[in-house]
Amino acid sequence: MKAVYLSLVLLGLSCIFTAQAANLFAGQERAAAVCAQCHGIHKPAVGAPFPSLAGRDAAYLKEALKQYRSKKRISDIMNAIAGSLRDSDIDDLVAYYSKLKP
Repeated sequence: MKAVYLSLVLLGLSCIFTAQAANLFAGQERAAAVCAQCHGIHKPAVGAPFPSLAGRDAAYLKEALKQYRSKKRISDIMNAIAGSLRDSDIDDLVAYYSKLKP
């Protein structure tokens, strides 16, 4: 009985870590395809007017992207880009960028 219980616990933990890893991987792919041209991965190009997203607070990033998507925050470029993001895309990007070291 203990072996069955331990197996179920380990299975549950592996599902949690697998989902998180998939989230980070999807965020990395989306960041490379969409965000990195302006914001870079760890930091933008020297002299670029765009802020670095690496290591930013997850709640801040999520709220900012949702505000750009709803056009509550105005930026022609960001409104267009965030407008194409689903909630799951935002979650993936936030998971990825918030885990990076600046």
